Amino acid sequence: MSSLQIGLAIAGGVVLVGVVVHSTWTSRKNKPRQAEPLSESNTLNDPSALAALQEAESSEPRIQEPRWQLGEDDLPAQSERLTSEPGFDPVTDLARSVMAQATEHAQRIPDEAELARLSQERERQAQALAATRQAQAAAPKTNTLLPPEKRPSLDALIDVLAAVEIDAPISGEATVSAMPVTRRVGSKFFTIEGLNAASGLWEQPRAGQWYSAFQAGVQLANRMGALNEIEFSEFVLKTQTFADTLNASPEFPDMIHEVNRARELDSFASGHDAQLSFTLVVTKSAWSPGYVQQNASRLGFVAGAMPGRMVLPGSVAGQPPILVLEFDSQAALAEDPAQSAIHDINLSLDVPQVDPAEEPFARMVQTAHELARVMDGAVTDDNGHALSEAAIGAIARDLQQLYATLEARDLSAGSPQARRLFS
Repeated sequence: MSSLQIGLAIAGGVVLVGVVVHSTWTSRKNKPRQAEPLSESNTLNDPSALAALQEAESSEPRIQEPRWQLGEDDLPAQSERLTSEPGFDPVTDLARSVMAQATEHAQRIPDEAELARLSQERERQAQALAATRQAQAAAPKTNTLLPPEKRPSLDALIDVLAAVEIDAPISGEATVSAMPVTRRVGSKFFTIEGLNAASGLWEQPRAGQWYSAFQAGVQLANRMGALNEIEFSEFVLKTQTFADTLNASPEFPDMIHEVNRARELDSFASGHDAQLSFTLVVTKSAWSPGYVQQNASRLGFVAGAMPGRMVLPGSVAGQPPILVLEFDSQAALAEDPAQSAIHDINLSLDVPQVDPAEEPFARMVQTAHELARVMDGAVTDDNGHALSEAAIGAIARDLQQLYATLEARDLSAGSPQARRLFS
């Protein structure tokens, strides 16, 4: 081969190697970032890993402590047996001395003074136990009621109320059987409450109780709109059917007045409904679903009810989440999630649903910046613009004003009334 051919061959090889290296580098660069493998430090935070660790520990052989009767005659034989078995050290002279002293103390016959002292101690213990039992027997017996069902209570501020009068108390069993199957009138919450004859409190009817009066209610407005005439008529029909079953007499308010009240409440709610949202976008490599979930879980997020959704729980069980983190659900449902690329995630706050005492906006800002730091991302608004400190300060001031307006209307953010109205 001529020198020209050799040079061309070398140049072609160099170019080929360069193409392969560039392709490999590009592939590695574009590969979604993966979650870190579980280590000993974070194993305790992962339930499945913790279960596996406990199972592994339980399967390991453990050295059982020998049990024997303490006796001077048995000690030499016991010492020889322990010496011959693997995994145990022979009994030392110090151990023999301690065992011998314990045996001597156990076999010692107490004198009369000690017997008298022990007898007096037993009598004092018996007298104390008898006094305790006598006090318990003399204590008054109280009948505790079961806690009522945890459902939103009716409130004249956001509900249409209809009184249902009865001639005599009615059992909870009869009440429950007469209640409508559904708890909705159109798109509005509908329920019936009973006045407990024993406690004097309004509650959801339940078996084992007696009720001296009832009230039916339907919500005036929610995020689906205001109560209309058709829904009011359905409310009247359901309440009348319930009353007829119990031979009761309902009293309904004026439909026109209640519909107008519903429209006014809906107008107020529409003008003061706030749902904040931040977007976290990648600045380097894309993220895999596992990578997002791992970093979010370190900040207190847990898996939500739907794929691609995580929530930050509130301090009170059963309350709405403080923050919601969402990403592409298709990536979460992919056959191989590790190869799914996520380029942005959404962090949202439903303002009227969360109590200001939880400091939701401050935690939202802190969470967004922390995720951006550890995941190499950038925090933007809904329009893709970088979120500045000035913009965050303006949002915080607007939130304080909104909280004050809602509180002045007796609809404080996070209250049961606000959660129902803004739902």
